[in-house]
Amino acid sequence: MADSTLTSVVRKAAWLAGGLAGTGAAAFAYGSLIERNLFGVREETVRVLPTGSAPLRVLHLSDIHFVPGQERKVRWLQGLAELEPDLVVNTGDNLSHPQAVPAVLEALKPVMRFPGVFVPGSNDYYAPVLKNPFTYFTGPSKHRREPEKLPWGSLFDSFQDAGWQNLTNTSSVMDLPGLRLNFSGVDDPHLGRDKYQGFAPSGVSPSPGNNAAPEVKIGVAHAPYQRVLNEFTGGGAEIILAGHTHGGQVCIPGYGALVSNCDLPTWQARGLTSWAHAGRRVPLNVSAGIGTSRYAPVRFACRPEAVLLTLTARDT
Repeated sequence: MADSTLTSVVRKAAWLAGGLAGTGAAAFAYGSLIERNLFGVREETVRVLPTGSAPLRVLHLSDIHFVPGQERKVRWLQGLAELEPDLVVNTGDNLSHPQAVPAVLEALKPVMRFPGVFVPGSNDYYAPVLKNPFTYFTGPSKHRREPEKLPWGSLFDSFQDAGWQNLTNTSSVMDLPGLRLNFSGVDDPHLGRDKYQGFAPSGVSPSPGNNAAPEVKIGVAHAPYQRVLNEFTGGGAEIILAGHTHGGQVCIPGYGALVSNCDLPTWQARGLTSWAHAGRRVPLNVSAGIGTSRYAPVRFACRPEAVLLTLTARDT
């Protein structure tokens, strides 16, 4: 009788283990073959513009992580031009392969006809490396050896040739009809390259006759580390845009992200939340990103996204 009971327990355990293994394999297959290619657009409305301002449509792109051969991603990115944004904000990590620049430029060419700004991410400078995914639970990822350099210079030159403003550790002003956009950006905080320079002085405009236009201050970074969010918020930012987190990339349905790959709380790893510092509270949009590292091509309960933000007047 005892032997029979033991045999039954062993069989049930084997059945359970097999079931879990099968479920895990099915989830991995879904995440790597299906969900990581389910590109979508998340839409948000944020009341941050000066009183009386017309709505401003901002297309937020982040973490494309392009690898040659991703034709579906190219077509989807090209189709984003149909959204007709007033502004494009690119928060970095466009590359994931040294041969990716031509395809990235082909994919982004239709949206590069709109006004835009950008900041770098670590995977613009360096190629991703193969690593144990469980190390993300011990803290933000780090380079353990000298990584392969990527041709970021040619990519950024092409962005600037198209008229996009480079916000790497600088402030910049852009004039639109009836509105002045005052940007402050930083180099990638994940690499420790950020040097916050503040916002341009109010009332100073590069366009003659536009000095009196109402303005909105926008902070832009790749990785939303708390020190950078505090600097933007304390400096007067009225909205902050970032990426880097991939929204957790592999999430638990109904719970969300397990990691953010920085010191941002995991519940803010994706979506529109707010950041509080120095007595101010500022809307914070963190994109879940469009791609993945070529060494971790999987998403689960975290679809790839671009974000269309409609900024409206505070009195709307």
